[in-house]
Amino acid sequence: MSLVVRQPGIQTTVQDLGRPAWQHIGVPVGGAMDSQAHTIANLLVGNEANAAALDCAFGGVAVQFEAPALVALAGRDITASLDGTPIPPWHAFRALPGTLLVLHTGCRTTIAVAGGVDVPTELDSRSTSLRGGFGGWQGRALRKDDRLTFDDPSPLGARISSHLESRQRIVSDWSASATIRPPYQAHPVVRFLPGPELALLTAASRDALSHDSFAIAHESDRMGFRLSGPPLALSVHREMLSSGVTAGTIQLPPGGAPIVLMADRQTTGGYPRLGDVIAVDMPLIAQLRPGDSLRFDPVSLDLAHALYRERDRQLTGATRAMHLRFAPGADGSR
Repeated sequence: MSLVVRQPGIQTTVQDLGRPAWQHIGVPVGGAMDSQAHTIANLLVGNEANAAALDCAFGGVAVQFEAPALVALAGRDITASLDGTPIPPWHAFRALPGTLLVLHTGCRTTIAVAGGVDVPTELDSRSTSLRGGFGGWQGRALRKDDRLTFDDPSPLGARISSHLESRQRIVSDWSASATIRPPYQAHPVVRFLPGPELALLTAASRDALSHDSFAIAHESDRMGFRLSGPPLALSVHREMLSSGVTAGTIQLPPGGAPIVLMADRQTTGGYPRLGDVIAVDMPLIAQLRPGDSLRFDPVSLDLAHALYRERDRQLTGATRAMHLRFAPGADGSR
């Protein structure tokens, strides 16, 4: 089973949830920019959360299916069509052989196919490392006429597809609940844990970090989002040793414009660390376009843990609900 890339868009790569086990030797984690959208899209087609999918930056993507497929789209501000018929995000839908899926608009869109994209595993992951030139499809972004295969659907994916086919439906009449989707917006407030060098900022800069807006600069990419806004300054300048960083680390380069590290971040860095965006708010940043803006709000580690556990509880509940709804012998009715 396969699909052909007819239009690759600005940047479309094969991603799963990355390579967290290899950071000790300097390998970036990588993976989907919006891990929550990736997880939900895979759930909708019966895949495990870590199944490989297409990670699309913005719109202008078109793929043509050469075999029947169960597909789902997840992300922010998505408009898409299948052979000209509008397809809603956060739903499962059937793509018949020869049909053309066009992603017209979106920010970071996951296109998940039942069975997952079948590319070789490198360092325990199918994710594309663009800077390393390995993983995914030939270690690069997809190009026109690339052909990707996908594995056989899981038993759950097969039952979902059979349910839609038996009711002569292309698009499911159910979708991912709004309660498990990130609350995307163009100007979110994102919460962060204060970092070890936050106290080195001047009082005015600490105030600006917590109260002023910062725009996403055009120089942003999968490695990090550069922010434009009030320049931040240190009250004390000191030489720093490189130390560990993670997705969401807010670094302050000498120019005074902070950077939020993203999926393809390095494993260590030597810039002052002002804080770390909490995990549940990283999808909100991942789905921002250049020109969108955000504000930061400091929170406690206890709150960050509580929010993470609640999100995990909701996703676990949604997974159980899918398995129950499409259990062998169930009729799939509401």
